[in-house]
Amino acid sequence: MSNSSEARTSYADLPTLQANVLLASILVVALCGIVYELIIGTVSSYLLGNSVYQFSLTIGFFMFAMGIGSYLSRFIGQNLIEAFVYVEMALAIVGGLCSIALFMLFPYAPWFYTTAQFAFILLIGALVGLEIPLLTRVLAERRGTRRSIADVMSLDYVGALIGSVAFPLLLLPSLGLITSSFAIGLINIAVAMLSVIWLRDHLRRPRAMMVAVLTILAALIALTVAASWLTAKAQQHLYFDRIVWSKQTPYQTLVVTQTWRKNDLRLFIDGHLQFSEYDEHRYHEALVHPAMASGPVAKNVLVLGGGDGLAVREILKYDQVERIDLVDIDPDMTKLGLEFAPLVRINKSSLASPKVTIHNADAFLFVRQTDVKYDRVIIDFPDPHNEAISKLYSIEFYALVSGVLAEDAVVVTQSSSPYIARRTFWSIRRTMEEVFSRTGSFHITVPAFGVWGFNIAYTGAAGEFGAVPDGLHYVSPEIFAAGTVFPADISRPDELVPNSIFQPSLYEVYLRDLDDGPLS
Repeated sequence: MSNSSEARTSYADLPTLQANVLLASILVVALCGIVYELIIGTVSSYLLGNSVYQFSLTIGFFMFAMGIGSYLSRFIGQNLIEAFVYVEMALAIVGGLCSIALFMLFPYAPWFYTTAQFAFILLIGALVGLEIPLLTRVLAERRGTRRSIADVMSLDYVGALIGSVAFPLLLLPSLGLITSSFAIGLINIAVAMLSVIWLRDHLRRPRAMMVAVLTILAALIALTVAASWLTAKAQQHLYFDRIVWSKQTPYQTLVVTQTWRKNDLRLFIDGHLQFSEYDEHRYHEALVHPAMASGPVAKNVLVLGGGDGLAVREILKYDQVERIDLVDIDPDMTKLGLEFAPLVRINKSSLASPKVTIHNADAFLFVRQTDVKYDRVIIDFPDPHNEAISKLYSIEFYALVSGVLAEDAVVVTQSSSPYIARRTFWSIRRTMEEVFSRTGSFHITVPAFGVWGFNIAYTGAAGEFGAVPDGLHYVSPEIFAAGTVFPADISRPDELVPNSIFQPSLYEVYLRDLDDGPLS
């Protein structure tokens, strides 16, 4: 490979093979660009919540930055292929490192993370915006402007489609966020390497460029090989305690940690604490027993969420229960509850009970399709920190739940903290009131969470708190009665708006609660 300082800057006689290399590069460039965009949006959604907000900002500023890049391409007068190779090298570095960098920066000041987030969005967008005009101009000299624009734009859209489909179906579940960004960086640098090889006559210093390409390639390969270790480090960077199990599923990030206490296993979903072994009995007893002990005997019970099996453990304390349907969309979550020995120890092998049937399905669709009538419905979803979860606290969802209830039934849902998220808690109650004629609210104290609340609805003759099984550690009729009294600082505010899938206000209320704090 020569290292001549003279490079051909005319592309009218570009051979067919080289032109096809550039056309293939357009498809790959579009694929990489959309995946980087999805990676940044997903990381920010996991870390900051509110996926609509994060993806809207990511897409908007990414497109804006692409426009800037396209504008800047006008100032590159010649050596277009060389400029394209440099852009690919820069994209491989910046895009490849974006995921790990954002994870490592998150524990610091919020403004620092946000600055880095938008820096990556704008830089990657500008680099992607530079590429298409450069390649279009090269091909226009050979094929004419009309044909080159048609070819470039069609391949650009096809590449974007492939990337947007491959990310959720292949890259995210199989590689995870950090490894995916390294892998896409490798694709960018591979395009740069092929361009140096096949288009070297149009480069002024092909040998020096190949050295730079191979250096970046080696670095990205090393990072990809070390991706598991780096992912573990990034996750550990987000948590105070030792991580003992973690997995990126198609639906969420699951992390199990072990604290310094001997018996304090903790489960996190997308960074949000779900339970602490140290005090989870308070939460799950309060979630289950006020509903199970109210009204006639419960034989058929539906659990929505709760794939860890801890709510099911409490339900199985009622011998008269004949059937428990557990609905959790994530098979990896229920597999954790079935097979992960430390969790199986805590849930007392509840998910292996012959009374339990696990349905890995969307709860919204399940309650719409089932023909079973349930005496109790126990809802144990995460807090409504994004619009996808918010729909499970909506009028429409509760209307579907009401359709699967037996004559004298009880529905209970965890409802976040009436102290930290006061408007959220009471908005859920207000939403349930749109569907159920009799509703109630109660709260408890869970050391890992603080003050925590539940909303409950009754049909028929259900409603009077009765006897609970022996051996409970926390809940009793007296504790329940005390929990129905709300002090002034967590009392119901005025002007609550019910949550609907047509006007999904709850997740915005939740995020505002977290920003404003108590007494807001």
